[in-house]
Amino acid sequence: MPFLTALVAAAGQGRRMGAGRNKVLLNLRGRPVLTYSLDVLESSPLVHAVIVITRREDMDQCREILGSRYSKVVGLVEGGEERQDSVYRGLKALPEETELVAVHDAARPLMDEGLLARVVAAAREWGGAVAAVPVRDTIKRDDGQGLVGETLVRQNLWAAQTPQVFRRAWLEEAYRRGRAEGWRVTDDASLVEKCGYPVKLVKGDYRNLKITTPYDLLLAAALLEMRS
Repeated sequence: MPFLTALVAAAGQGRRMGAGRNKVLLNLRGRPVLTYSLDVLESSPLVHAVIVITRREDMDQCREILGSRYSKVVGLVEGGEERQDSVYRGLKALPEETELVAVHDAARPLMDEGLLARVVAAAREWGGAVAAVPVRDTIKRDDGQGLVGETLVRQNLWAAQTPQVFRRAWLEEAYRRGRAEGWRVTDDASLVEKCGYPVKLVKGDYRNLKITTPYDLLLAAALLEMRS
């Protein structure tokens, strides 16, 4: 089994949440949002090491949360200005023996072991894989003036989620080239794609939502209640 290190992106500012603090440190059914993803990674036999990436001002609180509860956490790394910068810093802290890298947004607390296993299996076969769900709404591109410029074919559209898993060498190359050539993207797969490597789409879960607004936090709580 390849040595897999998970990078947990937990450095977001959560402006749209309006809480005045990092959204992954907010309370979700009695404990921080961050802990839900960490619990899955800690219990998974597929994951060998975990690195948490967070903001400088949240380092102490994250240390308190981690405590001695998570034996697989081998590093707490200060994030950068954007998510892309944060993941780059996480890559610099990978254990030497790492062969596969999983990147997961801590703001997606409903990831489960089954989803993680499917993405890891696809990455082992293809070199790169991303959890994603088919788009259910009709998507229209605007023309820059508030009018419909184009209606996209929904059947070919997927909404990317995390986890996203890649061969270490591919992801490191993608981030190096991204920095050198000024690529700005919103997910890790985009960088790998730009390098010409294949990325397998793996059917995700619509419940694997990203907490962005107060409504999302309420919805996540309801979904966790249903799960329990």
